[in-house]
Amino acid sequence: MQNNDINQGKSAAITAYITIVGSVIAIFMNGENKSKFASFHTRQALGIHLTSFIIAPLITGFDSLLISIPFWVFFLTLWIYGFSGALQGKPNLVPLLGKYFQKWFKQLA
Repeated sequence: MQNNDINQGKSAAITAYITIVGSVIAIFMNGENKSKFASFHTRQALGIHLTSFIIAPLITGFDSLLISIPFWVFFLTLWIYGFSGALQGKPNLVPLLGKYFQKWFKQLA
């Protein structure tokens, strides 16, 4: 990715990681002037948010902190990894799920 593309899409990329509403806002921010960098991070952030929303009801159903805390730490780690990549201007795939997020949400962002 070129520096111009990264600079153009950096604000949308950062916005995408701020809740799922931020991901939707980032999709619209990146609507007219498509930035590959913003699209990349929007797909990553949307994937992290949706996956955590899907898995959260299952995990919170358990009464054990030994089960729920590792999952929340895992999603927080994914979020921090993606968010720091957006801040630094680097297209880092989040571990384990990043390549799937890019494939699944290709049409959205």
